[in-house]
Amino acid sequence: MNIQITSRKFRAKDSLKDYVKNELQTLKKINDDILDANVILSFTHLKDSIKTVEVQLKIPGKVLTAKDESDDFKKSVTKVVHKLEKQLKTVKSKRLARIK
Repeated sequence: MNIQITSRKFRAKDSLKDYVKNELQTLKKINDDILDANVILSFTHLKDSIKTVEVQLKIPGKVLTAKDESDDFKKSVTKVVHKLEKQLKTVKSKRLARIK
């Protein structure tokens, strides 16, 4: 899986990039056909600092997207990965249902 990480309005540390990559690698357990993952990390500084994570996951024939905001990037990444797990399981179950 090819993982591309883009950070907007800040410079992402290597530790955060490694965390994102490790979390996305767990999705390989559900679906081995993942081609690419585009991760966009953005930082908005209003009253509270809002950290947004958006992931586009490319699998053959589909592009799955998930987005989450919180006060910490690691929380957002974990929530986004959980959302993508649900989507991948749904796609897998639909594919298996078509085969039967």
